[in-house]
Amino acid sequence: MSDKVSSYRRILKTSSITGGSSVINILIGLLRTKVLALLLGPSGIGLVGLYTGLMGTATTIASMGIGTIGTRQIAEAISKEDVAALVLVKRAMFWGVLMLATTGALVVWSLRELLAVQLLGSIEHSEAVGWLALGVALSVASASQGALIQGMRRIGDMAKLSVYGSILNTVLGIGILWQWGSAVIWAFILIGPLFNFLLGHLYVSRLPKTKSTAISLHDITEQWKIFLRLGLPFMGAGLVQTLVQLWIRVTIGDQLGIEAVGHFQAAWTISMQYIGFVLGAMGADYYPRLTGVIHDKVTASRLVNEQTEVALLLSAPIFVAMIGLAPWFIHLLYSSAFTPAIEVLRWQILGDVLKVASWPLGFVILAAGAGKTFFWTETTTLLLMGGVIVGLLPHLGLQVTGIAFLTSYIFYLPPVYFFAYQKINFKWTVPVFGLVLVTFVLCLVVMQLSIYTEWGLVISIGISVSFACFSLLRLITMTDLNGPLGRMASILKRFYVKTGVKN
Repeated sequence: MSDKVSSYRRILKTSSITGGSSVINILIGLLRTKVLALLLGPSGIGLVGLYTGLMGTATTIASMGIGTIGTRQIAEAISKEDVAALVLVKRAMFWGVLMLATTGALVVWSLRELLAVQLLGSIEHSEAVGWLALGVALSVASASQGALIQGMRRIGDMAKLSVYGSILNTVLGIGILWQWGSAVIWAFILIGPLFNFLLGHLYVSRLPKTKSTAISLHDITEQWKIFLRLGLPFMGAGLVQTLVQLWIRVTIGDQLGIEAVGHFQAAWTISMQYIGFVLGAMGADYYPRLTGVIHDKVTASRLVNEQTEVALLLSAPIFVAMIGLAPWFIHLLYSSAFTPAIEVLRWQILGDVLKVASWPLGFVILAAGAGKTFFWTETTTLLLMGGVIVGLLPHLGLQVTGIAFLTSYIFYLPPVYFFAYQKINFKWTVPVFGLVLVTFVLCLVVMQLSIYTEWGLVISIGISVSFACFSLLRLITMTDLNGPLGRMASILKRFYVKTGVKN
């Protein structure tokens, strides 16, 4: 088996594992989202978004980028088979996270009244903010657990952790809201970090043990310096992201009302949730692999192209279908009260096409440890999105949030591509570039047909099924699979040959 076929198989295997867990999470999310919509309505969903944004912002500051940098440091130590370095990273992460989580929780609790008034508009929310401080501490701890599991490439454990966490969060969270209603939304949000931490602790305890070595305080301090030097730019970019998201929600609430925040949150959740199976695979295995080969330009460049192609083949049929079926998705997952979210969702899916194309390039920046580059590309992109929304919201209404999302990724793609070209001499192969272009054009065409004609839904389904068959054939051919899938590929190949379509 050639290295290229082996690499494609590994990417597909990782995507299938994370994708399988994502499908389960999506099904669970269908139930959770529907119940939330019925129990809370648009205003309640909007409040969930504001609470989540606040906790996410505080977590980003408190974690200091330790999840991202921890994954990189662990993956690098493993690729070099340096046991001493691995032990040092793990020990430094433990003590560092303990201090960061405690400090973050204390700061949020101390400022609970100020945060409630400034961000949520009333001191009545101060008790909820105080409880969210516990969620901050648990989320910081979970980030370090995730870094250990991800850095050691325990893909199966990551998938199980995700599924079990989703099940427990949904069952207990819905039970809490069913019993006590919107008054305990903070408890519903806190359930997630709590069980993520408990399950994360369980799976970390099962990781292969490393031989204990003597580590001095000086060694730990030096490792902390590395965490800070590399982590601060990533923390800064993450902080900007969460602040911009919070800024967007607050602006929508001020100008259009809390229900509009719920509509935006609905479109955002669907857009992010259904793309998660592809992006999750990149973070789970691709990022640690790329870190290990980042200094081998040929191998790294090939890996980026392979990851991009597989990600687009897996996601393109879903994007096409979701644009045409956007009204159906919104009404099924939420209710007719969320109709304004339909156009927002369509624009966001167009942006998702470029997001899937650009993310493999963005991971080159992470793997290279280019913190300043990561900070400025992420920050300028996010500020552009926020600025477009704030500037045009009074004139274009809620749909500008989707347009701004697409605009931000049109802006983001060129600089990350240029960095990858400089760092590893990267260029898209002709098939990958063609796949990016075709996917975007098809989604744009289906969107226009869905808006201006009654045939958008039927056409989107037809194109999606055809694209899915092509993707299946391409994936089976790339991975050289035999058995039933191989025979299926032969049938599809004969069909495409007869219709004049080249694979």
